[in-house]
Amino acid sequence: MSETLRTPDKRRFEALSEFRFRLRSFLRFSEDAARAEGITVLQYQLLLHTQGFPGREWATVGEIAERLQAQPHGVVALVTRCEEAGLVARKTSTADRRQVEVHLLAQGRKILARLAVQHADQLHSLAEAVELASRGQE
Repeated sequence: MSETLRTPDKRRFEALSEFRFRLRSFLRFSEDAARAEGITVLQYQLLLHTQGFPGREWATVGEIAERLQAQPHGVVALVTRCEEAGLVARKTSTADRRQVEVHLLAQGRKILARLAVQHADQLHSLAEAVELASRGQE
């Protein structure tokens, strides 16, 4: 093997390549799992992010937009589709009437619970890839 292929840069590229592969595999798995539940991957992420804030079981449209790295008006349309599917409900915030809280409904909770269980093993594999990639940087 040539000396060039043994350089730290080569190890870094290999680690980053493996990480990107596992990340894409995780995302593909997540897309397929959401579709199998009858929802889109964005709907799954919306359900997940409503539960992702410590100490509460809802999120504002703005918070969801930030987590999705999306424009608020796009998230409003996504919330509307989730509402129509019986997954979430909007509530005006009692603390700030300008804010809209997004709460999961029973059907959304069931789907999210099933998807969370399915994602656990995939997350473990992704965590391993992150560890390998960080070691490849050394």
